[in-house]
Amino acid sequence: MNRAAAWLKGEAEDYKKLLRSIPGLTLAVFILSVVCANLMANKELVSFKYLAMDAGYAFSWLMFLCMDVICKRWGARASIKVSLLALGINLLVFLSFNLLSRTNGMWAAYYATEDIAVNDALNATFGGTWYVVFGSALAFAVSSVVNALTNSGIGKRLRTDGFGAFALRSYASTIIGQLVDNLVFSTVVSKLFFGWTWLQVITCSATGAAFELLFEIVFSGFGYRIVSGWEREGVGKEYLEMRK
Repeated sequence: MNRAAAWLKGEAEDYKKLLRSIPGLTLAVFILSVVCANLMANKELVSFKYLAMDAGYAFSWLMFLCMDVICKRWGARASIKVSLLALGINLLVFLSFNLLSRTNGMWAAYYATEDIAVNDALNATFGGTWYVVFGSALAFAVSSVVNALTNSGIGKRLRTDGFGAFALRSYASTIIGQLVDNLVFSTVVSKLFFGWTWLQVITCSATGAAFELLFEIVFSGFGYRIVSGWEREGVGKEYLEMRK
């Protein structure tokens, strides 16, 4: 067996043990938040000259909170791995929706309105647009790595391990990670395809990141209680010992 094959086999085994260590509900909520955030990104929430937010923001903060608690318990490597898994599942969901939207069947809303435009609009929404999906996937992949490394890096430099430490590493990694996520998406999609100016890209990215940080602050206590419970109960202890 060559080195590449051995490495792939080792990573596959590591993935299996990691996924068995993380509580199923946490994984389900994380993956669902990624799928919902990308789907609801098609819906405009607010739109002003220097502030534009889609409904995906209602779920994106939850993605980062999940990454923060996973990173706190299992480390940056585990957080990145789970994020890439969630991204892969999201792309599979998009592909499924896209293929199903091309079928001849009608949506239930069509029979309620008898307007073919309604059916076409739903097909377009759930079918997605390739550059939006690509931009979203790229933004999430980059930001998840930035978030995990920032969170872990700050955590290693802190001497305390209470709520204050958890909050500091979570708030810092969230604002930086979300800013990166918004900047990548706005640059790849909004500027190139929607004609945004650089001022709009920077302003909207910053205000969106601040909005998501607000949610992180509100729910960080809940996230800390979850990860503290894991630590007391020894959840994932076998995986952590294996990684030493």
